[in-house]
Amino acid sequence: MHKFIVSIDQGTTSSRAILFDLSGRVKFVSQMEFKQYFPKDGWVEHDPDEIWSTTQKVLRNVIKKSKHLKGKILTIGITNQRETTILWDKHSGKPIYNAIVWQDRRAVDYCNKLIKQKKETLIYNKTGLLIDAYFSATKIKWIIDNVPKAKELIKKRRLLFGTVDCFLLWRLTGGTNHFTDATNASRTMLFNIINNKWDRQILKMLKIPEHILPEVKDCSDDFGHTDPKITGESYSITGMIGDQQSATVGQCCFEAGSLKSTYGTGAFLLLNTGSRIIYSKNKLLTTIGFRLNGRNVYALEGSIFIAGAGIQWLRDKIKFIKKASDTERLIKKLNSNNGIYLVPAFTGLGTPYWNAKSRGVLSGLTRDSGINDIVRATVESVAYQTYDLFEAMKNDGLRPKIVRVDGGMVKNNWFAQFLSDVVNVKVLRPKVDETTALGAAFMAGLKIGVYKSLKDISNKWKLDKKFIPKMGLSKRKKLIIGWQKAIKRSLII
Repeated sequence: MHKFIVSIDQGTTSSRAILFDLSGRVKFVSQMEFKQYFPKDGWVEHDPDEIWSTTQKVLRNVIKKSKHLKGKILTIGITNQRETTILWDKHSGKPIYNAIVWQDRRAVDYCNKLIKQKKETLIYNKTGLLIDAYFSATKIKWIIDNVPKAKELIKKRRLLFGTVDCFLLWRLTGGTNHFTDATNASRTMLFNIINNKWDRQILKMLKIPEHILPEVKDCSDDFGHTDPKITGESYSITGMIGDQQSATVGQCCFEAGSLKSTYGTGAFLLLNTGSRIIYSKNKLLTTIGFRLNGRNVYALEGSIFIAGAGIQWLRDKIKFIKKASDTERLIKKLNSNNGIYLVPAFTGLGTPYWNAKSRGVLSGLTRDSGINDIVRATVESVAYQTYDLFEAMKNDGLRPKIVRVDGGMVKNNWFAQFLSDVVNVKVLRPKVDETTALGAAFMAGLKIGVYKSLKDISNKWKLDKKFIPKMGLSKRKKLIIGWQKAIKRSLII
């Protein structure tokens, strides 16, 4: 009988379940997109019940496929869009408001108030995070302050908070297990990454009651079992890890100094710093890379809010392409970018600018500009934003020579080569491109002994293609100067 591990990969635009064999090969993928809500400028929401229903459907599809393949599912791992915030009633299980998505900027004014009160250093030293609407804390605060049901349930001690992993676990276990893992906790702006506890000083400052928060576990841990009413039979859940940290595990970046960059809806670069907490002087975030046996491995992270979401914008909003793969074909029709730059600050700018009020800028247009130019500028913008992250690391005294990449965008060979040229380092793309889901599967398998150690997992990583910088220095310099001018037009002080 074949043996499998299932990974639930709940992302920003779709819910997926993936069936892996024990060598890390993908045997089956089930995926469903769900609706994005934009009620006001800078607001982004999801329907938690739609997140749940799509997750349930794709999981059942994968379970059905495993039986068709005459196999046995050994365990389940969960990875998820981080920071996205859900509050629900402990008794009914019903959310009291839509999920407020990580991209949402509604709490900007409150964040500015905290900054004016000089709370930045305190929060940064404890959590490794800058004060920003990106993180869960101010989203929780907004719901408590603006949804009357929240205060009512707090008084009755019936309100629960969770990031998406936690909410799914609650539903999967039939409303019994309220757990999260250290990586997701470290993205809330409420978790002390030094002592591995919810920080009572910050909770008091934001007036968030501790009793609504989940218990924090290791990434590879016993999270309980699925309710057989939901999954047909009961399966153990033994892995849980936020999506970017999961991709770090899936890319086997276990050694200090190893680096990965994931190009999904946003793009996120994580540098493993081992047992050392490194505080950046250039607005990189300090976060928990993963936690095993109660011990943290830390990471520095750079966050790009719009990567693949820019390609979605080309497809869905301005209808320049029919599918993401069209971008490579259109770009190859051009010999250069013709001086056109897109700064995709659709929900503000992340690292190293952290400018919530910036908005998108398309510059350099002439009468001769066309669709192909704008498509190319959108794809190029992701490489330029990655360059900004590398510069921040360089200014912190860190100079990686290799980056392992994954995510939908790196299937585009032109983009992967352009990325290598712009950041001027080797880019390695793995054979298994589902590295985010794979990381959760590895964590789940590690707990049940399928994998004996991180070294054992590392042996599963295989190279698909290497991209080496080819661009001349003067051309590279000219392109980057053009990008820097475009960024200045976008920044709102």
